[in-house]
Amino acid sequence: MNPVVEPVETPVEAQRNGGDLVVETLAALGAKTVFGIPGQHALGLFDALSRSPLHFVSSRVENNSAFAADGYSRATGEVGVLFLSTGPGALTALAGLQEAYATGVPMIVVASQIPLEGLGARRKGMLHQLDDQKASAANVTKSQRLIQHASGIPSAIQDAWTEAVSSPQGPVWVEVPQNVLLDPIFVPAVEDALAEPFDNPPRVELVREAVKWLSAAERPAIVAGGGTRRGRAEKQLLSIAEKLNAPVVCTPGGNGAFPWNHELSLQSWVEDRHVTEVLEDADVLVVIGSSLGEVSSNYFTMEPRGRIIQIDAEPRVLESNRPALGIRADAGQALSALDEALTEPHGEKAQWHGATPQAVVAQTLAKVQARLDGQDLALERKFMADIREAVPADMQTFWDMTISAYWGWSCWDSRDGEFHSAQGAGGLGYGFPAAIGGALGLQSKGLPARVLAVAGDGSSMYSISELATAKQHNAPVTWLIVDDGGYGILREYMIDTFGKATHTELARPDFVKLAEAFGVPAKRVKAEDVGEALKEGFAADGPNVVVVDVLLKMFGPTHLDL
Repeated sequence: MNPVVEPVETPVEAQRNGGDLVVETLAALGAKTVFGIPGQHALGLFDALSRSPLHFVSSRVENNSAFAADGYSRATGEVGVLFLSTGPGALTALAGLQEAYATGVPMIVVASQIPLEGLGARRKGMLHQLDDQKASAANVTKSQRLIQHASGIPSAIQDAWTEAVSSPQGPVWVEVPQNVLLDPIFVPAVEDALAEPFDNPPRVELVREAVKWLSAAERPAIVAGGGTRRGRAEKQLLSIAEKLNAPVVCTPGGNGAFPWNHELSLQSWVEDRHVTEVLEDADVLVVIGSSLGEVSSNYFTMEPRGRIIQIDAEPRVLESNRPALGIRADAGQALSALDEALTEPHGEKAQWHGATPQAVVAQTLAKVQARLDGQDLALERKFMADIREAVPADMQTFWDMTISAYWGWSCWDSRDGEFHSAQGAGGLGYGFPAAIGGALGLQSKGLPARVLAVAGDGSSMYSISELATAKQHNAPVTWLIVDDGGYGILREYMIDTFGKATHTELARPDFVKLAEAFGVPAKRVKAEDVGEALKEGFAADGPNVVVVDVLLKMFGPTHLDL
């Protein structure tokens, strides 16, 4: 009797759908990693990922997915990509997108939508339906698109990518209904896609006028904001500062745009009154990539007495807080034009009431240190110094909204690494998920991938679930949790304002045991041992957590004479 031969089923090639066009276009544009969480209306996207070279990182909360895509973009210089489900999933991501929008982080957000026939109908029982979902994203993205036909997907995503990388950079929202993602298509596979940023040079007459002001200036000074880094204008900034002999202070977003120990560097002490006085005394103040907003103006106490030249790619920022010669341009292009136009030596004119700019910088930094010396801040200063000493010079760091980050805004020398914080929108929960995205992005490029995330016990609870993400992807992130038993910075604000704090104290878990429950190594140490604990974490594989029980104070007053 012959044995029965079972028929061999020939695999049937999967029918391509709209989701395939999305991932094919993204891959053609250079995307490598996608962040997000699957959802009912987005299933077409995720099915298409199974046929794509794109690497998917699944977070546990959509807001953290947005932070992770943000951190990926900041760490790598590439566009972050975020996939969102409809309704609750899309809405949950908005706070994370607010940070990316405020800080100018280029991202493509692909959100699913209910089927086309349900749009605007408000059908009873249509799961996840919003009256106008993309309108919800209008405050936190550069623009919003609804794609109604699969054939329009490649061009729409290519256009969105172009907009995201064009200055002012930022997240762009693309919405695709469920049926457009799922229905079979006859559109051929996407073979190539090109998205070049729009040119954003300064106007010639404005550059000429700025050079005229600077050529006559005796006390020029420079504020370097986040736009300087986004425009990759560090080289031009250094050249201009040295030509003008101008002191430079970096805002928190601009941290690292100018060499920390340069003889013209006022570092990042924008919240110090002594530095504010130098900026007020400048006869020409050049502001690059900053609105002179709340933090960079020392909480709106700065009153410049000279003229201001303000350079920014976002026209709504120009002169928003101070009258100025506003130059709408990409910082890199604007500073290149200024640098080229400043052909004659101007530095010998710089005299600050008989003192050289270098002497003014040295004296000012000495005053800053003397002020700190008089405030019983030995614990805080040593804590930050120990962290800085432990962190390798080229390591990127991600800071949540916590007292340590407020210190970092002013005192952190980023050296050869990069300093990333949530100073754009100021929402809690940024540090750890952004660090995961950053670490995985660096890893995909074959670069040193270990990064540091810093959070307080309050902000860490916003992203504690991402320990599962870090473990699942073996993300090389060391997470420092500074546990002071509550919302520390809000505690200080309330005590300073009302003489007491209300509802700032928090019940919290045993962070070490909680991390270990996720399979992530963790240890609790005293403040004086934080440096050694971090070094051990940096030498390990995968994610790990260091918890420090310490009550830190902020330096202060930040904007009043002592």
